[in-house]
Amino acid sequence: MTEARTARPQGVPMFDETFDVLVVGSGYAGLSAAIEAKLAGRTVLVIEKMKLPGGNSALSGGLFAVANAPLQAAEGIEDSPALLAGDMFKAGHGLNHPELVRTVAAGSLEAFLWCRDYLGVAFADGLHHGGGHSVPRTYSPANCSGSVILQSLLVKCRELGIPIRLQTALEGFILDGDGRVTGANVRADYIFPQEDSGTPRRIGASRGLVLASGGWCQDVDFRKVQDPGLDGALETTNHPGATAEGLVSALRIGATPLHLSWIQMGPWTSRDEEGWGVSTMFSVLVGLRHGVMIDASTGRRFVNELADRLSRAREMVAAGRDPMLIVGARAARQYPNLAQCLKRGAVKRYGTLEELAQDQAIDLAALAATLEHFNQSLDEGVDLEFGRPLGTQERFRVEPPYHLVRLRPKLHYCNGGIQIDAAARVLDLGRHQPIPGLLAAGEVTGGVHGACRLGGMAIPECIVFGRIAGRNASQLEQ
Repeated sequence: MTEARTARPQGVPMFDETFDVLVVGSGYAGLSAAIEAKLAGRTVLVIEKMKLPGGNSALSGGLFAVANAPLQAAEGIEDSPALLAGDMFKAGHGLNHPELVRTVAAGSLEAFLWCRDYLGVAFADGLHHGGGHSVPRTYSPANCSGSVILQSLLVKCRELGIPIRLQTALEGFILDGDGRVTGANVRADYIFPQEDSGTPRRIGASRGLVLASGGWCQDVDFRKVQDPGLDGALETTNHPGATAEGLVSALRIGATPLHLSWIQMGPWTSRDEEGWGVSTMFSVLVGLRHGVMIDASTGRRFVNELADRLSRAREMVAAGRDPMLIVGARAARQYPNLAQCLKRGAVKRYGTLEELAQDQAIDLAALAATLEHFNQSLDEGVDLEFGRPLGTQERFRVEPPYHLVRLRPKLHYCNGGIQIDAAARVLDLGRHQPIPGLLAAGEVTGGVHGACRLGGMAIPECIVFGRIAGRNASQLEQ
């Protein structure tokens, strides 16, 4: 699969069909780009290699961090884009590119309002204090799933008459003699993962092409090149099609690679179910917020449960650790899908601490002391042991019946990708200038998150840069 620069024989059209804007990928970023391009009066086509739209967006938990969120003022929470940007820089170990961070932080509120008011997404009341964030600023969809955001985007695309062509795989970009991206080689009727399946076609993009093909956590060979330790033994939360073809297509025409080895592990996934599972959002929304993470081999806490994802994951995989999450009854009842988690066995419930300790082979005395000390910290409002922010929101003591999740970090998110500027233009490696005709948004890009993405920042990034890419692609000269 390579880019094409050669013209077709005389009398044969260069393209089988042409649109003003071609979007590769049907997740949050791609659909946002398509909507903006259509609203600008352009013809738009979205292509997706899988049988269903959405990619990882269909599996997302839907967390949406917002600086100056509408609910913050009502709860007396002081926030700003600058504070959010500072949190992102801290979590990213300073590897983030400042202009990209500030674009997302400043645009997070508008992106949220666009989803809520224009797309009609219903968000739950209340804000979550996400790991690594200075203040509570994170919304969750009312159904605790990002699928509602994806479905709202798909509905809007249908209303606007934007075609989404499934089972259409990108093979490479088509460039003219001046190095401008003018279209793509694709395979129609593609059957993943059969590389040679489908029918080759050439689709033109007379104004611009937006690459929004997502991450590549399922691409074992590609991720091992970046970090040999990320081998096939590691599980991932990603959908099967989260592979690197889109990224590689951009690299082949000279796009700048950025932070490709920084692949994030989610510190809230369960060893008792495959992939994302049903318990992950239980752990994110109530477990880590109100419970304790303990090492079953010692019965003691070992980390700030609301630290950034990189810090928590590193502590969890330290030699000999057996991480488990224990949540009290009142907190567990706050999660609307608790019954499903219990039915599948991903969350286990125990009437007494003795039952829990015996079933999980945890030292009872050590565990009892841990919970007593933590509950005392809740009463006093200060976690002296690990500095976890307890905040001013309601605190739930860890009391029976107890709810337990056996944790195991899984590969979740690619922090790196191809480099873009604040206008979502892909930058080339040789001259560090925009590649004409090519824009990108979402997880296929790098620079926003640095070494570690904060929870709740993927969707704002996708919406902010997806919309920027769609608008700017539509404004390019033909």
